[in-house]
Amino acid sequence: MQSSDHSGASHRSDGSSAAWPELVEAARAYRIATEYHDWQGNRVEVSAETLIAVLAAFGVDAADPAACHDALRQLAERQFRALPPCVVVRQESEGAGPASEAAAVPRVTVHASSSSQPTLWIALEDGGRRYDVALLGVEPTERRGLSAYTFALPIALPIGWHTLHARIGGEVKQVPLAVSPRRLTTPTRRRAWGYTLQLHSLRSRRSWGMGDLGDLAELAAIAGHDLGAGFLVVNPLHGGSGVPPLDPSPYLPATRRYPDPIHLRIESVPEYAYAPAEVREQVDQLGTELRKRNLSDDLIDRDRVWEGKTAALRLLYATPRTAGRSAAYRAYLVREGRPLQLHATWLTLAHLYGGNSAAWPETLRHPDRAAVRELAAVQRAEIDFHCWLQWLLDEQLAAVRTACAHSGMVYGVFHDLAVGAQADGADTWADLDVYARGVTIGAPADEFNQLGQDWSSRPWRPDRLAESGYLPYRQMLAGVLRHADGLRMDHVMALFRLWWVPAGAKPHQGTYVYYDHEALLAVLTLEAHRAGALVIGEDLGTVEPWVRDALADRGILGTNVLWFERDADGAPHPPGRWRENCLAALTTHDLPPAAALLTGAHLDLRARLGLLTRPLEEEKEADRANVQAWIDLLRGCGLLRSGAGEQETIEALHRFLAWTPARMIGVYLPDAVGDLRPHNLPGTSGDTYPNWRLPLADSGGRPLLLDQLAGHPRVRSLARVLSALA
Repeated sequence: MQSSDHSGASHRSDGSSAAWPELVEAARAYRIATEYHDWQGNRVEVSAETLIAVLAAFGVDAADPAACHDALRQLAERQFRALPPCVVVRQESEGAGPASEAAAVPRVTVHASSSSQPTLWIALEDGGRRYDVALLGVEPTERRGLSAYTFALPIALPIGWHTLHARIGGEVKQVPLAVSPRRLTTPTRRRAWGYTLQLHSLRSRRSWGMGDLGDLAELAAIAGHDLGAGFLVVNPLHGGSGVPPLDPSPYLPATRRYPDPIHLRIESVPEYAYAPAEVREQVDQLGTELRKRNLSDDLIDRDRVWEGKTAALRLLYATPRTAGRSAAYRAYLVREGRPLQLHATWLTLAHLYGGNSAAWPETLRHPDRAAVRELAAVQRAEIDFHCWLQWLLDEQLAAVRTACAHSGMVYGVFHDLAVGAQADGADTWADLDVYARGVTIGAPADEFNQLGQDWSSRPWRPDRLAESGYLPYRQMLAGVLRHADGLRMDHVMALFRLWWVPAGAKPHQGTYVYYDHEALLAVLTLEAHRAGALVIGEDLGTVEPWVRDALADRGILGTNVLWFERDADGAPHPPGRWRENCLAALTTHDLPPAAALLTGAHLDLRARLGLLTRPLEEEKEADRANVQAWIDLLRGCGLLRSGAGEQETIEALHRFLAWTPARMIGVYLPDAVGDLRPHNLPGTSGDTYPNWRLPLADSGGRPLLLDQLAGHPRVRSLARVLSALA
C-alpha cells in the first residue's frame, strides 16, 4: 500500500532494547535490516532481540559484542573461497558494440595462490565446451598469499544451466553457471481480460464437493468460447500433507514443487473407464455422496472430499494399466527422478506419523538417514501410489492448458506460486539444510492488515540457497511452469527481501532480510524462458520504485489493484497514470470483493473480529472517502451515472480498468457474480473466519455452480463490457 503519512517519526518496533554497534554491523553484514519505514512512513528501529534471533537463524551467535565480532571474522573468511557457490549472469548479444560490451561483460572472480594462476573453462548444458574465458586482471587480497583473479566470461553464452570449471594448481573445482535471458520476450499479443479465481470454490454438478481440474478445463471452454476471456489465473494448486485435518489455505502448502491430488477429476482418470463394473460402481457411489454437497451452502469440507477421493483413487490404482500407459508412467518416473521419490516418501511418512515432520522419530527427520531408506523399501507400493497420483495430475494439468488453447484464449492459464510452504512440510524435509530455523515469514503492518501477518512458513537462507546452486528454487519453478502459459508470483518482493518473524514474536516484531535478487530474477526468467511463459509479479504494498524497475527490466509484468492506485493525498490515479505491462484488477484474494468494499461491509466484519487498530467510525469515514473519490472519478470520465447501483458501479470500475493501458485486465470471479464475502481474511484463523472454505455464491449468498456461469446475467453483462473495450 502506498504511504499516506510521511511524518518522519522514529520509534522502535516493539519497545525492546536497542541494538549495540557491533550487533548492527553484524546484522548488516548478513543483509538484515536494522531499520525500515512502515506503511505510514515512520522510521522504525529494529530491536536487539529481533536482530539476535534472526542472526541465530543464520547459525550466528550474536549474543554480545565479542560474539558479533567473531561472526564478522568468519563471514570475511568465506569471502576468500576459490569460487563463488554459483555464478549467475544475463545473456549479452555479440553485436553490443565496444563501449556497452565492456560495461556489460559478465565476470567471475577466482581466489587462488598468487603463484598459481587458475585456468577456467565452461562445460555447456548441451555437451559442448567453451575455453574462451579471458583473464582481465589480478589484484592482491587482504588474505596473505591469495590473489583475486578476474575473468571475463564469453559474450552470448547460450541460455541454460552450464558448469564453470577452474583448475587451481593440481585441483579442479566446479560450480553451476546459469545464463538467463536478458529479458523475457513473448510474441506481441492483444490486450485481454480474464478471470482470477480459487479453484476449490468453483463447484459444478460433477464436482466431488469442491472444484477440480475438470471444472477448470470446463471454465476455460466457457470463458473463452462463450464470454471472450483471454486467460485464467488460478490460485496455487500446491500439494498438502494429505493428513486430516487438511489445511485449507492454498498459500500454506506442504510443497510448492508438486500439486495436490485433491484437485483430480476422478472420472477423467483413464483407468476409471477400464475398471471392472463393480469397481466403477464403488467409485460412483463415493462421488454421488460428495456431489450432494454441491447444492448446499455448507462450507467446503476438504477432509470429506479427500477421504472419498483417496478411496476412489486406491480402487483405480489397483486397475491394471495398458501397455502404453505403463510405458508413459515409467517415462514420467525417470523424468521426475529423486525429487518425486522424496516427495512420495514424505507423504508416506506423513500418513504414518502425521503431517509435521518435526514430530517424527529423530531417525526419520532427514531424507538421507538409513531409517528412511529402510522404510522406503518396506513401503514401496505406497510410495508408488503417491507417484502415480502426481502422474495423473500431470496429465490433467496438461488438459487444462489444452482447453485454454482450444477456446482461443490469448494468454492461457496462469498458475500461482505461493511465497512459502509449511514450516515442517515436504519441501523443508527434502531440503532441510536450505531453510532457516527459528523464524517464519510474514509481513509488517499495512493499511488492510494493521497487526501485521505471520504466514507460518520457513524462509530459505540466502547463503544456503546460493550454495545449493539454487536447485530447490529451480525445481520448484520448473514444476509449476510445466503446464502453465504464465506464472503469477505471490508477493514477488520476496525475491528482494522477506519479513522474518522470530519464533514466539508477534508479526510486527520482525525485520527484513535481503536476498540476491539479481540471481533469483535470473533463475526465474531462465525457467520461464524454457517454459515459454509470462510472469506476473504481485508487487503490491510498500515497494520501492527501483524494485518495480528491476522487475520491468526483466520483462516481468506487475500488478495494479484499483484501490491502491492513488496519490499520497488519496486522489485516484487517472487511466494515464497506470502501467502498461501489468495485470490490472479491482481486488485480490487477500482483499474484500468489490461489492463489500463499495458498501463498507468488510469493515463491520473486521471490527467484529477485532482486526482494526482505529475506531470503526474513523475507519468507515476514511473508507467512504476513498470509495467516493473513485465514484467521482468514474462520473467525471462519463463511466457512471448518478444513482447507479452496486452492479452498475462494479461494471463501471471494470470499464475504467479497460481504459488504462494495462495489457491484462483481471476479473475476480466473486466480483463477476456479486459475492459479498471475503474468501480470505488475513489475520484470522479457522476458528474465527472460514478462510478458503467458502463456495462461490451470488449476491444473495446462494450457491452458484459452474454450470450456471455461462448464462448468469451479471457474468454475461460484465463480459460484454470488457469484450467491447479490452
